[in-house]
Amino acid sequence: METVPYLKTALTGPLLDLEKICLTKKNEIERWFRIKWQKHAPPFYGSVDLRNSGFKLTPVDMNLFPGGFNNINDQFIPLAVHAISGLITNMCPNAKKLLLIPENHTRNLAYFNNIYALQQILQLAGIETAIGSLSNEITKDTEFKLQNGKTLTYIPIIRVGNRIKTISGFDPCLILLNNDLSNGKPDILTNIEQTLLPPLNAGWYMRKKTNFFTKYNEICDEFAQLVNIDPWQINPYFDICSNLDFTNKGGLKELANKVDLMLNKIATKYLEENIKEKPYVVVKANNGTYGMGIMVVKSGQDILSINRKERNKMAVIKEGYQVHEVIIQEGVHTFEEIDGKVAEPVVYMINNFVIGGFYRVHSKKRRDENLNAAGADFIPLTFASHCIAKLDEDPDCAPNRFYTYGVIARLALLSSSLELEQYI
Repeated sequence: METVPYLKTALTGPLLDLEKICLTKKNEIERWFRIKWQKHAPPFYGSVDLRNSGFKLTPVDMNLFPGGFNNINDQFIPLAVHAISGLITNMCPNAKKLLLIPENHTRNLAYFNNIYALQQILQLAGIETAIGSLSNEITKDTEFKLQNGKTLTYIPIIRVGNRIKTISGFDPCLILLNNDLSNGKPDILTNIEQTLLPPLNAGWYMRKKTNFFTKYNEICDEFAQLVNIDPWQINPYFDICSNLDFTNKGGLKELANKVDLMLNKIATKYLEENIKEKPYVVVKANNGTYGMGIMVVKSGQDILSINRKERNKMAVIKEGYQVHEVIIQEGVHTFEEIDGKVAEPVVYMINNFVIGGFYRVHSKKRRDENLNAAGADFIPLTFASHCIAKLDEDPDCAPNRFYTYGVIARLALLSSSLELEQYI
């Protein structure tokens, strides 16, 4: 199976330097990945938010419990099924049943659609799949109605010895988490004998974005030597600030100082590279997801002047988690658009294969703003018509465009593998 499918992107025009380099060195790059995957096991799945400014293409977030499978084009289902089948064959060839454990919230229709899509993919891969809930609200088999008459059934789980089962007796060989464990490690899943994917140490109660980007730094430095590029082209600067109390303004002066230092560092690099864009940084909670706990700032003063409402938004994220530590990340402009709307690609992977993705688009956001916000739309990527990659010719040919996205996404996935190894 192709490591990166031939997909359409929103870009047009001449190939960018990084795209040319990746295409020219494709054989070396694929060999390098093969060697890495022999040493480091990839997570079961993942999704990567990318930003492409033309002069820079980087991941800005890495999710190990991806939602949004319902936003992937149906054309990709065979790729996803193939990837899951191969993974289960290598890991547990006798597996018959899998228990899918979702997030606890039970009022998010879009998330239900994600779970429905993921369950269908797993069952098409030839493994019987039930949905087992950790939620205290689910005390019996509970059916949720989706669009077009579809339904989804959540079933409470119990622990019998060191095995997890549903109350109806479904006894799985494998357990797949689609719950990012923002609220901590569930005791019921600790030290079980069944294979749990991803492992508990992938949860946000333990992961930190700065740990991920530290490993990504290491991977980027090695990859940059392989293809002879400046690692900054594929890697955002970042810093960390701890001991914060947004509600009472605690630590905000230190955060503002670090923001200004980061902006100066970016401005110096822009000057060296003759880049005319205005630098900005993104301040994010150092763990967590769902687009919560995020600020876009262009000066340290922006931090000092945030009002009570903005501080409260930064103070608490998913599951009521209190934010006391943030990552200060170099902002990467996006120059991609769909129908005049600012866009950014989200790439999905299962095992070490790219299986598709979509564009997150927002009609009310600018090129230097966070698109993972209320009002965002999702446009599935589609297969491109077959063509042969030729440098400087037919730049919109799929291999010339999406291949590089797949490379950067897999660098992020590999970095997550290294990150998880340090939590064992």
